[in-house]
Amino acid sequence: MTDTSPATDPRDPARRDLLLSAGMGAAALGLAALGADAALAQATDAWDKTFPQSDRVEHRKIGFTNRYGIALVGDLYLPKDRGAAPLAALAVAGPFGAVKEQAAGLYAQEMAERGFAALAFDPSYIGESGGAPRYVASPDINTEDFMAAVDALGLQEAVDRDRIGIIGICGFGGMALNAAAPDKRVKAVAVTSMYDMSRVMARGYDDAMTEEDRAEALTAMSLQRWEDAASDQAPKLAGGLPDTLEGIDNPVIAMYHAYYKTDRGYHPRSLNSNGGWNVTSAMSFMNMPQLGYIHEISPRPALIIAGSEAHSRYFSEDAHAAARAPKELVIIEGANHCDLYDRKDVIPFDRLQAFFETHLA
Repeated sequence: MTDTSPATDPRDPARRDLLLSAGMGAAALGLAALGADAALAQATDAWDKTFPQSDRVEHRKIGFTNRYGIALVGDLYLPKDRGAAPLAALAVAGPFGAVKEQAAGLYAQEMAERGFAALAFDPSYIGESGGAPRYVASPDINTEDFMAAVDALGLQEAVDRDRIGIIGICGFGGMALNAAAPDKRVKAVAVTSMYDMSRVMARGYDDAMTEEDRAEALTAMSLQRWEDAASDQAPKLAGGLPDTLEGIDNPVIAMYHAYYKTDRGYHPRSLNSNGGWNVTSAMSFMNMPQLGYIHEISPRPALIIAGSEAHSRYFSEDAHAAARAPKELVIIEGANHCDLYDRKDVIPFDRLQAFFETHLA
């Protein structure tokens, strides 16, 4: 059974007011890169997720620090009926621009119901995690965030550190594959609706960006850095999704809007639900390709899942082609990109459970 009181039911419009109130304290995290204890102290204790709380799972906040000194905050989900033996564990993050109260938390809670310890965490610079300036991303730092989550899991008494896997969603699917290649502690990796963020930022969708387009975009971001440096305000934000779809007929924007800008998935700390990344965030991705060593995940297994109707499907197919065995590509018929964020009738949780039970045995 799940708690569907107005305070937790994601279908209840009143939930947005509660979430906005609970999220206000997170703004203080933008002032500095806090220590793990300080970041954890500022994290909300309220159940402010976009999905109902399970009565079969124990949930608590944990704080940890990555190798860049940035304090991260995560939600650790443990099965209540778990016995004394240490558990196989999963670190979960994504989508890109989302927070742990959205899809990552849903995945983590579901996998905890299925017998795993699961840590959904906010990456650096967003959500309840530390780092300043806010709302910037990095192919290196965000890959390190996954490794830091593995660090944290391996220190939990309930976890068997020799049985740790990772799950990445959307842009953090690419980060998960990038982290699994060098971090040999990761015994198995699964990704859903994967994006290669370096590729899409550097080349555009379907690799359609021209050299002229790329040079123009980089010139604009380069000049924006001077404006940001000269200002005593936070770096300029690129702007998120539109509040309404009036006059917009792009099906991808409509799909994202249906998740991030409605009660289905809205969260006050989510970049994609609000003001978006800062304008210059793409620069490092455009200059530093990911997945160059995806073949080094082998001989550990990779499970790559995408919707048949997803605009992002080609990222998953190309990653699967570049990886070495053991690997598996699963295409969910009829599913779009965001269906694999939260539609429990579409996400192949049975397949994920079987995959990790087999490879984290």
